[in-house]
Amino acid sequence: MRYSYQREIILDIVRSTKTHPTAEWIHNKAQKKIKAISLGTVYRNLGLLENLGKIQTVKDNNVVRYDCNIEPHNHLKCKICDTLIDIPVANEAMKKNVKTKYNFDVDDVDITYIGTCSKHNQKDLING
Repeated sequence: MRYSYQREIILDIVRSTKTHPTAEWIHNKAQKKIKAISLGTVYRNLGLLENLGKIQTVKDNNVVRYDCNIEPHNHLKCKICDTLIDIPVANEAMKKNVKTKYNFDVDDVDITYIGTCSKHNQKDLING
């Protein structure tokens, strides 16, 4: 694939954060470096970067977020602030169990644990 300065900037932006940003957030950051970059250009390049295996998408209800962590992992999602936190895959044995029990070949597992993050748990302890 041909080199693209815009694609490099977009990838750098995704890699610079652990927040699992949206395309709109990435677009706002990219505009600080490339004034004329369009949201469509950001979306196209995010799709190319995903196809190249440089990033992955995370479906968060109706919102698509982008993640530079391409290793298998799951997420914790805070129901108060919507923060997504990467965690290691919980149980690889689950794939084997599904194959055995349901005769279903699992290619990928996408698990999001929903609860309250430490920022809000600490506030509850103080106010409790």
